[in-house]
Amino acid sequence: MTRVKGYLDSADTRSTLGAVRALGGTIRELGADGDRIDLELEGIGLRGPAPAAIDVGNAGTLLRILPGWLAGQSDGDWTLDGDDSIRRRPVDRIADPLREMGAQISCRDERLPPLEIHGAALHGIEHRSDVASAQVKSCLLLAGLLAEGATTVREPMPSRDHTERMMAAAGAEIERDGTAVSVSPTDRLDAGDVEVPGDFSSAAFPLVAALLVPGSEIELEKVGLNQTRIGLLSILARMGVPMSGAGSEESAGLTVDQIGDAGPEPFGTLRARHSQLSGAEVRGKDVPLAIDELPLVALLGCFAEGETVVRDAAELRHKESDRIAGVVDGLRGLGAEIEATDDGFEVRGAGGLRGGSIDARGDHRLAMLGAVAGLGSQEGVEVEGFEAVAVSYPSFERDLRSLLE
Repeated sequence: MTRVKGYLDSADTRSTLGAVRALGGTIRELGADGDRIDLELEGIGLRGPAPAAIDVGNAGTLLRILPGWLAGQSDGDWTLDGDDSIRRRPVDRIADPLREMGAQISCRDERLPPLEIHGAALHGIEHRSDVASAQVKSCLLLAGLLAEGATTVREPMPSRDHTERMMAAAGAEIERDGTAVSVSPTDRLDAGDVEVPGDFSSAAFPLVAALLVPGSEIELEKVGLNQTRIGLLSILARMGVPMSGAGSEESAGLTVDQIGDAGPEPFGTLRARHSQLSGAEVRGKDVPLAIDELPLVALLGCFAEGETVVRDAAELRHKESDRIAGVVDGLRGLGAEIEATDDGFEVRGAGGLRGGSIDARGDHRLAMLGAVAGLGSQEGVEVEGFEAVAVSYPSFERDLRSLLE
């Protein structure tokens, strides 16, 4: 039995609960506080999920992580499919190494959903990933729990480590060596009780809004501060945002107070206020630690003095939308001086944005980007497809309105 406190109630996370139920797990909702719910889950163990056709909706993380566990089952058939956006998101990065482990797995055109899996005996491998991807790493580590021998994933640079933290806390044998993570097979995991801190990627939107709008100040409580997730903070420091360690707290544009740990994850309070910005270059090891916040870096660059450049971020083209194209086209339509490159974008700071309209393209982060851009713009911004925010932050509009009261 596992109890989860503070589980986000959103479209993506509801897809995950649906998958758990389809595979044979039972879930009881114990109560809710806004868009947070408390759950009690009864699992089925590492082996024996029920055969199922699973609708992942728009949840790319679920699509890419769950197949690792299913592929190592002794028997059974599973199909994973989702919405139109999901059907454009490649899965060959997980399918190819899973096949190398012995998995029986197929997908459309060898790289796109639907993903069909038949359970098979797996053996451990050492996989060298071309990109730092927490989703690929997590998928293979889950497969490694059921494989014969150890499984190792080597990345060119560190990616988010939430999965291996949770696996280790549940009793898995995890070893880390630089950018390599290894797992050994096991018969049992015990997650115990889990408390979920606030998602930093969601918190980043009101945080950036406070930095952009003159006279603003905001405090965000109980936000996850995992070091592999908060790369935006170091980028902000390079863009000239005064941090609490660089001067008195009263003059800081951003203050970070780590308070404690929610299980294996650190959390704390973020305080932000309006700050003057300068351009910066973002590339290499910055990218996997701030991949979901890079659209916000483009927005910050519009208000900064000088040029802001993002490189090595071709992964953005494979999100819910082509986020490089979406960010560049969207911000340019609001008056930004921005150009796309193959692996990122270049922004020439113009001191702000005129305003206008932006198409979210069905992408929750582009919808929130448009709303934050509207707060800082001269004329406001109309966001077409704003309802996409429900994928990850259902209360975003309410929370944003509360900041204006």
